[in-house]
Amino acid sequence: MKLVRKNIEKDNAGQVTLIPEEPEDMWHTYNLLQVGDSLRASTIRKVQTESATGSVGSNRIRTTLTLCVEAIDFDSQACQLRVKGTNIQENEYVKMGAYHTIELEPNRQFTLAKKQWDSVVLERIEQACDPAWSADVAAGGLEGGGGPMTLTRTKVEVNIPRKRKGNCSQHDRALERFYEQVMQAIQRHINFDVVKCVLVASPGFVREQFCDYMFQQAVKTDNKLLLENRSKFLQVHASSGHKYALKEALCNPAVASRLSDTKAAGEVKALDDFYKMLQHEPDRAFYGLKHVEKANEAMAIDTLLISDDLFRHQDVATRARYVKLVDSVRENMGTVRIFSSLHVSGEQLGQLTGVAAILRFPVAELSDQEDESSSEED
Repeated sequence: MKLVRKNIEKDNAGQVTLIPEEPEDMWHTYNLLQVGDSLRASTIRKVQTESATGSVGSNRIRTTLTLCVEAIDFDSQACQLRVKGTNIQENEYVKMGAYHTIELEPNRQFTLAKKQWDSVVLERIEQACDPAWSADVAAGGLEGGGGPMTLTRTKVEVNIPRKRKGNCSQHDRALERFYEQVMQAIQRHINFDVVKCVLVASPGFVREQFCDYMFQQAVKTDNKLLLENRSKFLQVHASSGHKYALKEALCNPAVASRLSDTKAAGEVKALDDFYKMLQHEPDRAFYGLKHVEKANEAMAIDTLLISDDLFRHQDVATRARYVKLVDSVRENMGTVRIFSSLHVSGEQLGQLTGVAAILRFPVAELSDQEDESSSEED
């Protein structure tokens, strides 16, 4: 993401102008937008025209509109973002108050204005515009089929016939075709300038066979991109080629040590630590906003786990409550982990209400409250 201009006043009102440069930047943009914001961007509008003879026609005109945001629709697979709202600035083609939908896309500038820029959205801009925060782990699952976001960049599917006694040629040709397509996908979709590690995960020996094939081909064709980045490839066992096996792969001790400085591994480890604490010391692991807020009042939170999905809440007061919690935990020297709801670990945190905490010490009143609420439910 490229920051063109930033103009935030002392009262935290103001606007920023940004240019999304990568598909992942659309996810950041989705997290920045809220209902009630003002969005200015170029768009296509169909305009009716009447000729001197009275005949009516229509033309598609590119114009710049400023909308008051009313609805935001994000397609995570296509990385497309549609923003619907009413026109709030006079325009020769669009009446004031008329509805329009702007489609934001990479390499197209937009300006976003808010009445209140809170700490979470300002941090999001900082991270999106910092190359060090770009996706630094790429993962591929092979099954005879990947971070603030686990984004499926491509899916390679090849029908591989079973081996037959005395005739393996069809099987071998299909397998080679599959490996070739995966190799091409890696070169097309992975930016080795920012990716620190490429996980190749599979059950059985598929990962070893694939890597052998890929680097043999790279040597044959003198493919410098793959040969120069060979050390970044890490083979790891996974129970399947499905994206949910990514958590399993990231929990592998060999992988965890290799990725110790990456955000994706950090989120997985934090969630894993929470589950372990919940199992072994349940009075030091809580989830649910009320319980976590109580723990924060006692300055007991060591690590706060919170889903970015909560910061998109339509109710301003509810959103402000989550922002206040984040700011307060940081003031009390706690660690805050903001999980992407599109990452596997973020989806799992969402099943625990989207907010959880690992405590420095037990808070007796919280355990008592939980026991009482369980009794009432019974």
